[in-house]
Amino acid sequence: MGRKWNNIKEKKALKDKNTSRIYAKFGREIYVAAKQGEPDPEANQALKVVLERAKTYNVPKTIIDRAIEKAKGGSDENYSELRYEGFGPNGSMLIVDALTNNVNRTASEVRAAFGKNGGNMGVSGSVAYMFEATAVFGVEGKTADDILEILMEAEIDVRDIVEEDDTVIVYAEPDQFHAVQEALEQAGITEFSVAELTMLAQNEVFLSEEDQAQFEKLVDVLEDLEDVQQVHHNVALDD
Repeated sequence: MGRKWNNIKEKKALKDKNTSRIYAKFGREIYVAAKQGEPDPEANQALKVVLERAKTYNVPKTIIDRAIEKAKGGSDENYSELRYEGFGPNGSMLIVDALTNNVNRTASEVRAAFGKNGGNMGVSGSVAYMFEATAVFGVEGKTADDILEILMEAEIDVRDIVEEDDTVIVYAEPDQFHAVQEALEQAGITEFSVAELTMLAQNEVFLSEEDQAQFEKLVDVLEDLEDVQQVHHNVALDD
């Protein structure tokens, strides 16, 4: 699963370059999670997961607090969770997750982004079957054996634990996100280089330089859309 980890690192690095965009997206996601359940992360697992992810992107406390207070205040702003599937150049596949208060606007913008940048929209299920929902954690300063021992003591089975570039990567079932996080934190690990719920491709494709440039442009345009939260894909990025 090594190259998949590199893809996650690369996507995170690209997003980190535009902090205002990623902060706005997390603000929206935190608001939705807080409004759908309790505004207390200890009583709302979905909110706790979002906050842990936000921490790895260094989202300021002011943005987090503002989103939670907005939810507490009973704002009538409602968002729908949407998933679009599509194709890019030469066998590349994309899943686009969005939160929107205007479904028609978002659908139109996503369709246009695909159509104008070498891609095309697919029907529901045309791409998702090639991906697997996965919880991913990155831990530095430990060995794979260290992490395996911690998780075994907590009686948690995970898909895989690998070491890459001085980082231990844990791949787990998405519903194990909280359990893995809690086990690691109880063992004294409170900082994660990555803590993500993502869609990992079962198989990845390599693109030519020309197709890669076209593909990256498509991803950039999609991620720039206000309503798009995450873009998942099956393209192997260069190390």
